[in-house]
Amino acid sequence: MKSFVKVEEVEKEGLELLGGERVLLMCANYFYSGILRGVNSSFVKLEDPAIVYETGEWSKKTYSDEQKLPTKFWYVQTSAIESYGLSK
Repeated sequence: MKSFVKVEEVEKEGLELLGGERVLLMCANYFYSGILRGVNSSFVKLEDPAIVYETGEWSKKTYSDEQKLPTKFWYVQTSAIESYGLSK
């Protein structure tokens, strides 16, 4: 059994740490990219949003099929996000 002796709260961890950065959200149905502008318990707010339909090789500088959404901001439900990180 593992016992946790010391619990430490870290501010700006996870999605909050990536605020202002271009991110890739791998969700249950689609991949979304954009500049992370907001985070709460229900949604994240992306600026300059796009759907990534095909990533292609990860070593490439751009995605094979990334299509911009026709709006300045897009909101993605946090419960649909499976993983995330910095984007290309």
